[in-house]
Amino acid sequence: MGIMLFDLPFYYLVTMAFLFGIIIGSFLNVYIYRFNTGKSLSGHSHCMSCARPLSWYDLFPLLSYLFLWGRCRQCSARIPSRYFWVELLTGVAFVVVITTVANPVLWIPLILFMSVLVVVAVYDMYHMIIPDSLVLALSALALGLVGYEFALTHSWFLIAGAGLAAGISFLFFGGLWLYSKGRWLGFGDAKLAIPLGALVGIGGVFSFIVLSFWIGAIISLTLIGWQKYLSRGQRHLRFMNAPLTIQSEVPFAPFLILGFLTVYFGGVDVLSFFTYAL
Repeated sequence: MGIMLFDLPFYYLVTMAFLFGIIIGSFLNVYIYRFNTGKSLSGHSHCMSCARPLSWYDLFPLLSYLFLWGRCRQCSARIPSRYFWVELLTGVAFVVVITTVANPVLWIPLILFMSVLVVVAVYDMYHMIIPDSLVLALSALALGLVGYEFALTHSWFLIAGAGLAAGISFLFFGGLWLYSKGRWLGFGDAKLAIPLGALVGIGGVFSFIVLSFWIGAIISLTLIGWQKYLSRGQRHLRFMNAPLTIQSEVPFAPFLILGFLTVYFGGVDVLSFFTYAL
């Protein structure tokens, strides 16, 4: 009899999840770079500066970037650090799934969900837009996850709670988009909030919304402070081509995603903070 995957020692599963994650992260880098460009995903990887095809030993996730010191072996052009971070974050995301979700049946759909979230976050950071096709993919996966939970529990309250949470999330962020005429956040953020809100459910939707803003404020202020400390106004951390200031437009999808992850996987309840404070 073969060895069942779930009978393996826990640290084997964690290691396998991380290695699988960084491999998928390498593919996600290609997908992000070629998405909506008309380029085929089957084309050979190449340096974006000298256009020379990369050898097989330059394609090891994480390791190749580190061994090459973030530069092309042929022309020494700098390789964007995004490639390293996407691989690392995808590996960590896969580990989070298998270490926090007890039911192995949910691992594959959640891994797919996390992979799409990585693409959404990075694409929004670079292009300030969230493609509808990615939101639809997330919505389909969220529907499947909620449907599976319903099949186990036969709880119509769960279905109603997921639908209500999705609606509240969309209406809240959509209302901000409408009121600000798109200056505070984009309509894509409101659409992204639908599958994220559905998964956190009615019990977590308030924490999801609040934490998205708290995390966004903390990260943005930290980046602004770090920029001022390092450069004293001469060099800048940048989103797109503009220096980051208190009035800068920043991609909100990463903050929505971090708020979702904190609630869904971390089980954080903002209301408990106020309870303890009182």
